Amino acid sequence: MFDIGVTKLAIIGGIALLVIGPEKLPGLAKTIGTLLGRARRYVADVKSEVNRSMELDELKKMKDTVENAARDVENSIQTSASDFEKSWAETTAIASNPQPADMPPSFPEYKHPKKKWRLKQGATPSWYKARTGTRTKALSGAARVARFRPHQFS
Repeated sequence: MFDIGVTKLAIIGGIALLVIGPEKLPGLAKTIGTLLGRARRYVADVKSEVNRSMELDELKKMKDTVENAARDVENSIQTSASDFEKSWAETTAIASNPQPADMPPSFPEYKHPKKKWRLKQGATPSWYKARTGTRTKALSGAARVARFRPHQFS
């Protein structure tokens, strides 16, 4: 800003010593120092405010680019969804067309898987059922009591 060297500062200090006097010079130097400190803080505040406004502008630009990218992604998703819906409609239209009576269906008809309870019961060996205590026959209450009643030997 100002091109002031050491020699110029010495000349200014000497003139100030003669004009102001040695008694008032320390108080004047203190006042000048505080004013310079305030000026530097003010300049630093202005710089930080300018930097904040520049960062805010950059953030707004970044926000705009992100929003544009989001819009582009949304548009691409919508176009792909519409393409999918078109292909789905074509596929379902082909599948819903009835086939001629002389042609057999191209896929087998649905057949319900029947439960094979008897086969499963027969797959377990009877010795295993006897060892683990699995019931093989349904017993009535009276038969169960008779089965587990202690036998009398006579």
